[in-house]
Amino acid sequence: MAHSTLYRQFATQPEIDAQYNTSTGVTDPAAELRHYVDRSRLARETLRCTLDVPFGPTLAETLDIFPAAQPGAPVFVFIHGGYWRALSSKEFSCVALGLQALGITTVVTNYELCPYVSMDEVVRQTRAALAWVLRHIGEHGGDPTRVAIGGHSAGGHLTAMSLQTRWAEDYGLPTDPFVGAVLVSGLFDLQPLRYSYLQPLIQLDDGVIRRNSPAFNVRPCATPALISWGGAESPEFERQSRLYAEAWQRAGNPGELLSQPGAHHFSAIHGFEDPASPLCRWIAQRLGVA
Repeated sequence: MAHSTLYRQFATQPEIDAQYNTSTGVTDPAAELRHYVDRSRLARETLRCTLDVPFGPTLAETLDIFPAAQPGAPVFVFIHGGYWRALSSKEFSCVALGLQALGITTVVTNYELCPYVSMDEVVRQTRAALAWVLRHIGEHGGDPTRVAIGGHSAGGHLTAMSLQTRWAEDYGLPTDPFVGAVLVSGLFDLQPLRYSYLQPLIQLDDGVIRRNSPAFNVRPCATPALISWGGAESPEFERQSRLYAEAWQRAGNPGELLSQPGAHHFSAIHGFEDPASPLCRWIAQRLGVA
């Protein structure tokens, strides 16, 4: 009898979970979350900020703005992770620490979580947040013509979904409205997650997977992308990033890869807190402040 597999070479859920449970191989996952919480509290206490700005009709559709000191500043929008079913913008105020020091207005978006809403709705809310920024960030000191976006984990996935948005047809905005995109430890082929511990919460089916697996839906796009992951992450996380990078570049789009030696899933975004980090330097260069 032929040996069946669920996804690629993986035959069982525990095998898939070992690859996609982001705590695997991390000494103290709770301490990693405390880092986000503590550093984010510091950001809100020490940086100028406007919190919980509504961009849509539901309570979860809000964003937090950390304006740079100077008017007309370039903008970076961060989309948080949590496997679409956990966390909020408030745990990721910390990304403003490195960027605001470089004169970049930082926006952290929020969205309603699965399974309260569907994956499709999380994507819609993320796109709505970005459309709001492009239309309204000028009222908060930002330059709508110099906006970069990025995200981590599920936020990396949502960044990729944002890059394939039909901005002109669906929103009346420029076709490629962003000057750069940073995708850290993202998920770009959702198929394996259907067979993982996450399935009861994110509720994937064939249609959801097909619509929301950006590795297979890349459009020609002029936005330069930095695709990054931690060197200490599972082989599947590296493969997901490389899969997306290949599809991105195959479509003729400008892209770079950045493996972060020694970084695990949680620490792969610590660079956003340090203005001298490769992540912050790359964003600053795209936004013209390097």
